[in-house]
Amino acid sequence: MANTFTQLHIQFVFAVQNRISLIDPAWETELFKYITGIVQNHKHKMIAIGGMPDHLHVFVGLHPTQSISNLMQIVKGESSEWVNKKGFAKGKFQWQEGYGAFSYGHSQVNQVYNYVMNQKEHHKKRSFLDEYKEFLKRFEVPFDERYIFKALA
Repeated sequence: MANTFTQLHIQFVFAVQNRISLIDPAWETELFKYITGIVQNHKHKMIAIGGMPDHLHVFVGLHPTQSISNLMQIVKGESSEWVNKKGFAKGKFQWQEGYGAFSYGHSQVNQVYNYVMNQKEHHKKRSFLDEYKEFLKRFEVPFDERYIFKALA
């Protein structure tokens, strides 16, 4: 792709199926490394990855040769398969259907990096659901409450 120049910074947010807290601190670093490998193997730049036991934030410099939806399909599919093969989670591990993808300018990269890396601090003050709705509102993304990452009975 000669003469193609881009700067695309995307923060992905996605949840464990039914928002169950399955990501254990004992193996989350391994999961982060595995997802980083997937991202980098597809020519993207991993800027930051962090999260909580029920969801992740993945902040990348997106390469223009792959669509956001394709990258998320691969990241979520391969990482859930990896978690299951490793036997890390009790029962079957899956990501919730869907994700959030939010774009940022160059001047915002450090702020978003710090936000992603300090997830555990942020969530002492607010729930994932409140955080996610705030993202949607701030980015003016229309949404239906029925389809937000809700824990299912």
